[in-house]
Amino acid sequence: MKIETLLANLAQNSGFKDPYGASHFPIYNTATFDLKKQEGNDTIYDYSRSDNPTRNALENIFAKAENGFGCVCTNTGIAAISVLFETVLKNGDTVLVENDSYGGTYRLLKVLAEKNDIKTIYTDFTNLNLVEEELKNNEIALVLCESPTNPSLKIIDLEAIAVLSKKYNTLFAVDNSMCTFVSQKPLDLGADISFFSTTKFISGHGSVIAGAVVSKTEELHKKVRFYANAYGNAQSPMDVFLTSLGLPTLIYRMKAQEESALKIAKFLKTFPQIKSVKFPALEDFEQIELAKKQMSIVPAVLTIQLENEEAANKLINNTKLFGKKVSFGTSDSRLEIPAQMSHATNSKDSLDSKGIDNATIRVSIGLENTEDLIEDLSQALQ
Repeated sequence: MKIETLLANLAQNSGFKDPYGASHFPIYNTATFDLKKQEGNDTIYDYSRSDNPTRNALENIFAKAENGFGCVCTNTGIAAISVLFETVLKNGDTVLVENDSYGGTYRLLKVLAEKNDIKTIYTDFTNLNLVEEELKNNEIALVLCESPTNPSLKIIDLEAIAVLSKKYNTLFAVDNSMCTFVSQKPLDLGADISFFSTTKFISGHGSVIAGAVVSKTEELHKKVRFYANAYGNAQSPMDVFLTSLGLPTLIYRMKAQEESALKIAKFLKTFPQIKSVKFPALEDFEQIELAKKQMSIVPAVLTIQLENEEAANKLINNTKLFGKKVSFGTSDSRLEIPAQMSHATNSKDSLDSKGIDNATIRVSIGLENTEDLIEDLSQALQ
């Protein structure tokens, strides 16, 4: 089944059985269930933290979309990362992480290092020799990356990293928040786990925060579900419903946003105060061939480097249609300085190693008229 068809009719394709034939799965907004009234049912529910029919329906959709065995929906995106770490890491373990990682991942690993003696090794995953060197010389429990990376927009060869991970008998997890499963399927490329924040493109409206963890195997999925239940990370039925509203339009939104982002990226390259524009759909993007091979849609996130901090602040403060907001993938366009916002917990050395400073701006393109956005950026850059 093609992804458009899967997402167009969530109730039918989730395997949800509603006696009234609801077109969209109903919200079971209840804490508990009466066991006596469920005799003969295929699935028995007792407490919504453990399982809930609304949440299970969305989990089934995500598992199918990612071609995984099963999914666990969490109450935030960072909770998805947290339950992954709780599932696969123990005291003293070592994690190998792409150097350009999400700020929340960096912060969480720093906390784990201080609390649970979890060691983190950061390296450049675009250099496979460096990755193999770390795998060869260290006992790595988990290999972790995003692609494209955030905010440097490096494209990681997920298939190649998966081969190396298996060679050294290590679990491989991919943060698929930016691409989502409509563009890129990490499990098909060899990853063991694909996790993502549904706060962003998937819900698409900036109205709910949530996450999901999709496992390739039954064994791994059962472990993730056990820890999610034990730690109480489950997504609420109402938030499941809000998340699901964005799914039928997801692929069409992302295609429209990609088209708009490409036009805007080309436009921004004409301004002398902008030193560089990174967007994986640009013809001069260094890794464009890998981007084309690995992604069917380029997520509408650009990273631009201004000549100095003053120019960056001027751009952000003078735009009228772009909010100064964290996150990306929503219907509204937004600008942020990662060093001050989403990646503010990173050390200066960490930011320097990524080439990120106070003149670096991440641009998320929404669903506004492209010409209106270009006009707004033009007046702000004058």
